Amino acid sequence: MKRMNLSKSFKSGFTLIELLVVVAIIGILASVVLASLNAARSKGANAAVKANLANIRAQAELVYDGVSPNSYATACANGTVASALTSAGNSGGTTPKCFGDTDSWVVTAKLKSVDGTATGWCVDSSGKSSGVTDAQYDAITTANTLCP
Repeated sequence: MKRMNLSKSFKSGFTLIELLVVVAIIGILASVVLASLNAARSKGANAAVKANLANIRAQAELVYDGVSPNSYATACANGTVASALTSAGNSGGTTPKCFGDTDSWVVTAKLKSVDGTATGWCVDSSGKSSGVTDAQYDAITTANTLCP
């Protein structure tokens, strides 16, 4: 009689449960990374708003020195200032406000995400550059051309 080989051959590999556990772990790790990435993007957008508004300061001084008699009244209409305002608006998500008169100017824009208590950023002709709350943002008008 012929002897039969009773040894079983096992295939190496992963079970369905093991694969599902690995996929679940990868999903959890991906969600943590994406949440951190979102926060970094918001901070980057806030930095872009602040940088664009800071660049306006130098350009507004050039406008002031370039007109006779010296005035900030046309600063907001200047092409370079308008371009920086557009960039700040694109980064922050809303249209910035710019007001100028003979003696002063102010620019304010909303931030992409809240920075402490600040929901916006303000830069003016006195050299001030600071965060503003919603109420302070709303108070900046043609009659109030300095940051609070």
